[in-house]
Amino acid sequence: MKLRFYHAALPAMLALAACQPAVATYTRAEAPSRLTLSPADRRIAVRFVPGSARLAAGQPQRLQRLVFLGAILPQDRVLVAAGGPPWLAAAREAAISRALLPDRIVVHPARFPWVARNQAVISVVRTLVTLPPCPNWSSGTPERFNNQLPSNFGCATTSDLGLMVASPTDLVSGEPLGPADAGPAALSTNLYLANKVAAPGGAAAGGGAVTPAPSAGISAGGP
Repeated sequence: MKLRFYHAALPAMLALAACQPAVATYTRAEAPSRLTLSPADRRIAVRFVPGSARLAAGQPQRLQRLVFLGAILPQDRVLVAAGGPPWLAAAREAAISRALLPDRIVVHPARFPWVARNQAVISVVRTLVTLPPCPNWSSGTPERFNNQLPSNFGCATTSDLGLMVASPTDLVSGEPLGPADAGPAALSTNLYLANKVAAPGGAAAGGGAVTPAPSAGISAGGP
């Protein structure tokens, strides 16, 4: 009896096995839909008049030529570090910022320890974006019934991101942050709590101080 059941079930088992899909040979590693980011940085030395924040002769024209040739572009991340004492370095960085701002190029101050005394270094951080090969149908027809994403999945979204990003370097890292707000905010709060807030116009209100605001839950007009 058992042998007859085995012979009867064998054709059904073979038929079910033939209906199973074959093991997929395609993997996402064969054609990943990712952006390829390649660094293309460069550094430019700018000379200043010794002991001054004035650009040396020919340097403003040189900066304009570099912008015209595409060596510095608005979509680049431009860092500037100047030599000299802190006050002079800040003035030199501001001079370079004024020279590049008409071309919509915004600079960020930086600190490089190897900058010469009467020079500044412009670090142009540039990233080149290579789009994935789209459309990508290397996985063949999608009717495989194996819960695997097709090879073209995500290609359009990735390509759109690479084409629309204003500054490709933002895909690598965010913009450098400015000074933190915690210090000025804490100072303002402490001045208010110490009753040392100056009135508008430079004169102190009420003999040098502003009356503190009433505490929460207490009205200013009385009980």
